Amino acid sequence: MTREEINEEKQKEIMKEQNKETIKKTIKLTIKLILIIGIFSAIFFYYTTYISTVKVSIKEERIINKKIPTSFNGLKIIQISDLHYGSTMFNEDLKKIVKQINKRKPDLVVFTGDLISNEYKISNKEQEKLSTELKNINASLGKYAIFGDEDKEEIGVILTQAEFTILKNESELIYNNSNDAILLIGLSSNIKKEQDIDKGYSYFKEETHNADIYTITLLHEPDQVDNILTSYKTDLFLAGHSHNGLIRIPFINKALFKFDGAKKYDQSYYKINDSTLYISSGLGTNKKSSIRLFCRPSINFFRLSNN
Repeated sequence: MTREEINEEKQKEIMKEQNKETIKKTIKLTIKLILIIGIFSAIFFYYTTYISTVKVSIKEERIINKKIPTSFNGLKIIQISDLHYGSTMFNEDLKKIVKQINKRKPDLVVFTGDLISNEYKISNKEQEKLSTELKNINASLGKYAIFGDEDKEEIGVILTQAEFTILKNESELIYNNSNDAILLIGLSSNIKKEQDIDKGYSYFKEETHNADIYTITLLHEPDQVDNILTSYKTDLFLAGHSHNGLIRIPFINKALFKFDGAKKYDQSYYKINDSTLYISSGLGTNKKSSIRLFCRPSINFFRLSNN
């Protein structure tokens, strides 16, 4: 064997060793990347499924309007919505929510629809527990509810046992230690074709109505606001249904999921002419997504003031 051939063989051996080392390094790097991606995915899944879905935020807002009677200055209203019991919210979660509500000593508590998840078969025992927990909510001037698009008639039994007044295209005058009142209107779900706006606003057709009364309207699907405002004035709308998109894209603040009845209005706040619209991000999740990201479940907490 010539010297050139010997050198060539040595070069081949060196190349083989280098290739082996390169392959080993590549395998090690690949394993590390897989582990990092796996760990990140596990953390992401755990956070979006088991933390961000149950870590409830309290969104506190001050509502200022000159039409609010002086006797209502400081009045506290809590809105809850879209519990979707059986999705990511269960009895232990509800207990914590009730505790958070009572801690703030609300005057009014309103529920804007979708109590139990459509996909969940709730047992009689769970229904009793659900009703008991909701009954534990304290509100000095009352608790009111409307039906959402997923609420069946039997939900009314649970809410009634929990001492909620259900408003089905109805209104009620709320008094607070004076002869002055505010008007609370509750509209049924438009998706279920049960909404009757004229009936809900029938107060304004009465001869003795107060045209300047401060009006709060509860509705499930926020996109109905435009239809209402073509015929009637409302100072404050409280809605649900949109979940604020469940997953929001940061920086551009866009909702990943949009729902029928909440295509136009999906964020938490809108000012529409002289009306204000607040949309709850809800407490549970629904069939479109069982996770949340950049959109925590919430309790909306409002304080009324006329100055």
